[in-house]
Amino acid sequence: MGFICTVIMEEMKDQVAEQLFDLNCLFYQSFGRAFAETRRRIQPGVRRVLREWAANGHWLDLGCGSGVLAVEWVKAGFQGSYLGVDFSQPLLEEANRNLAAFALPHDLNIRFEYADLRSDTWVEILHGVLLDGAMMFSVLHHIPGAENRLQILKNVHRSLKPGGMFIHSEWQFQNSPKLMSRIKPWSLAGIDPTELEEGDTLLDWRHAAAGQEENQGLRYVHLFSRQELEQLAGDAGFNIEQEFVSDGAGERLGLYQLWLKC
Repeated sequence: MGFICTVIMEEMKDQVAEQLFDLNCLFYQSFGRAFAETRRRIQPGVRRVLREWAANGHWLDLGCGSGVLAVEWVKAGFQGSYLGVDFSQPLLEEANRNLAAFALPHDLNIRFEYADLRSDTWVEILHGVLLDGAMMFSVLHHIPGAENRLQILKNVHRSLKPGGMFIHSEWQFQNSPKLMSRIKPWSLAGIDPTELEEGDTLLDWRHAAAGQEENQGLRYVHLFSRQELEQLAGDAGFNIEQEFVSDGAGERLGLYQLWLKC
């Protein structure tokens, strides 16, 4: 698997996890505008989620990015509330601009908030409201450390109503030769690969917004196996109900799962 880390550790060191968090934070702060330009439309898998799994009620979108899902939420005619959270201020600004072009119906409330998922305090923005569902599209694989991922999902679990839905997607970049060719050595990020967990990967990203020179960004991504996700779901208090694969060339780049709160 090239430079994908294949060393299994009992627990990632806090210092290494912080380095990886900072790496991704720097990427989205530096390339937020350019990244938003590549995400003007939702993925086919997300569109299928809107058709088959999403419903009226109170929903949370963790890692809402530039707000394209919120726009589709309006178009789909859902009733209730949608709260989009992200740690990238440039993307949140883009989200508010995108939503401003639409008149919200009286039976739907949408807002965007800054949140750092590293802190358990992010749940406070819910003000005690229990959710019908939470979504996390292409986000969990950017969270370093198995314990950190589990803690976030436990927070999602306690924020849901009994039987509430958690819908997420994870990148399956191993199915793309093009993406596999963009794997970079961890030395570029100053990180010792022996301190990482199995599946941890460093990928480059190239794009330039209008009027900007092209620069190379680096992102941390964790490659999930289905077995790992099954274990994670059980440990966080969920049952995996349904799944499908979609997106990209050959429709194999995104694994979508629906979990229900036990």
